[in-house]
Amino acid sequence: MSVNSLLRCTIRLERAHVSTHLVQQRALSGADAVNALRPFYFAVHPDFFGQYPREREVNENSLKRLNGYLENLQKPGSGSVQPMKLTFYVRDTKDGSDVPPDVLTSGFRSVSFTLHTNNVLSTVMNVLKSCSLPMEHMKGLKASAESKHPAEAGTSVPFYRPIKWDKSYYAFTGLRDPEQELQQAKRVEPTLNLWLRNNEPEATKRHSASLPRREELHRLKKELSHKFDLADIRWQRSWGVAHRCCQLQSLSRLSQQNPEALINLQGHTVVFADQSGMNASGHVMLGTMDVHYQWTKLFERLPSYRSLQQHTEWLKERISLLLGGTQVVHVEKLGPVQLIAEHYSTLNTFHKSLLPARLRLHPRSLQGLTMMLEKYAVTHHQHLKHMAVFIEEDTICYLC
Repeated sequence: MSVNSLLRCTIRLERAHVSTHLVQQRALSGADAVNALRPFYFAVHPDFFGQYPREREVNENSLKRLNGYLENLQKPGSGSVQPMKLTFYVRDTKDGSDVPPDVLTSGFRSVSFTLHTNNVLSTVMNVLKSCSLPMEHMKGLKASAESKHPAEAGTSVPFYRPIKWDKSYYAFTGLRDPEQELQQAKRVEPTLNLWLRNNEPEATKRHSASLPRREELHRLKKELSHKFDLADIRWQRSWGVAHRCCQLQSLSRLSQQNPEALINLQGHTVVFADQSGMNASGHVMLGTMDVHYQWTKLFERLPSYRSLQQHTEWLKERISLLLGGTQVVHVEKLGPVQLIAEHYSTLNTFHKSLLPARLRLHPRSLQGLTMMLEKYAVTHHQHLKHMAVFIEEDTICYLC
């Protein structure tokens, strides 16, 4: 080989080495470096040293010099960087827990080290190691950098491209086609059995965690029902166990602070609902958004509500007598809650409309039939086994 050939080969190798070195310097970008140094910034940031002016100033100056060092490494065409000695005061943090700076008495230590690395990745790892900070999150970045530049890891791996075999290869060898399996997995829809198997552990865990709450709910409900002779305690909506416990605890606190107010509840069914009052069935509704003062006022008005309920029952009897024994019923689960005053107004309007008609019916000719009164017409009643009567102001509509 001639001298000229040797010189050309040497120059090519040198250029390849320089270009490889420059690429390796930029293997870790500026954003990656900031993310990798998050534990370090959290431990040395000047804002956490407000009560220590000297340490705050040292960390602030050292951070400026470190950032300049990293910027120089990322500049294209940068050669070797001069070594730099840095000093930081590092807070003692446990797994990155958020320790308020005002409770730190002297929970920091002084750390000094010298930077003499020529790429961003090595610089970041040197800083974390010198400050005894966790480096687990650096494994992925280091592996990524080495896979991009295998020469730095000491191995020479050629360019790799996965082989895409023809379909006949899998048919002949009997091996599984990964692309076909992927397409089949995408087409498979989750079944109920699969969903149950996947969610059973989580459901079991949550059920076990809710058992103490359920026992507390049962205890409070039994205790309040026995103490005030309640017929039942119900909920209008499907609230969670924790929400129901809070509502019963609120009623229990009111009974301890003002036990006389709950005397009027005896014999009633208490329903935790969206508003306070008495519904058409005579149940006492306690609004979950109301305060104890509003509940107390409701308990004081219960005697007048009971009187209104008695008038409601009397109107039902009069209507039944005029309609040959047809019984007027109220279905709770249909639509919004109907208050007792609104129900009484509906019955009274219907009763007044029957009086001028003077229907000549035998008192028991329609016995066994049931009728439901609604103030406003609804669209679907095919599933009802009652005769629905819709009342809108002065208009009476009969639907059989």
